[in-house]
Amino acid sequence: MPKPSVTRTAAARIPTRHGDFQLCYYTNTLDNKEHLAFYMGDLAQAEAALARVHSECFTGDVLGSLRCDCGEQLDRALALVAQEGLGVVVYLRQEGRGIGLEQKLHAYNLQDQGYDTVDANLMLGHGADERSYSLAACILDDLGVKSVRLMTNNPAKINALEAEGVNVTARVPLEIAVNAENQGYMLTKAKRMDHLLAKPYAATHQ
Repeated sequence: MPKPSVTRTAAARIPTRHGDFQLCYYTNTLDNKEHLAFYMGDLAQAEAALARVHSECFTGDVLGSLRCDCGEQLDRALALVAQEGLGVVVYLRQEGRGIGLEQKLHAYNLQDQGYDTVDANLMLGHGADERSYSLAACILDDLGVKSVRLMTNNPAKINALEAEGVNVTARVPLEIAVNAENQGYMLTKAKRMDHLLAKPYAATHQ
């Protein structure tokens, strides 16, 4: 299978409460989705740029759902980029760990019956995590990013990006406060998906 590629077809200034960003729209040779990059500063001149690769979560990012930490992670990442005045959030359209919004809603119903997020996905015939990061690597390359400090709690994401040729020089934790709706989800992330969450959190939910 040939290596995928991306094409930047449009870009525009987007003022936000955190500051002015540039939003880049990408087409690609792998799928029919519109992947994005939201960045600040001259990335091509930077070493170890602050970066997040964020997978779309309509329920969390747009609706403010409390079932996950996605929307708050996205907002925190943008705030951290703005604080430094330089960095990028690559926004990949791979909802629900790659299973899509409709299937994620079915998974939510199973979770309400007592199954965790991993088992719910498996029961629906999906993998626990079907995401790919090849297009994120292409986008970072297109932006001239040489190396990144990756905002993530997920070691598997670091490994996947490094396998795609991204130079990850450091991990920047991106932890969000736990609430009553997402505590089970967060515990599953820590115990079954090896996310690096703070020890006080793990101790609280043993």
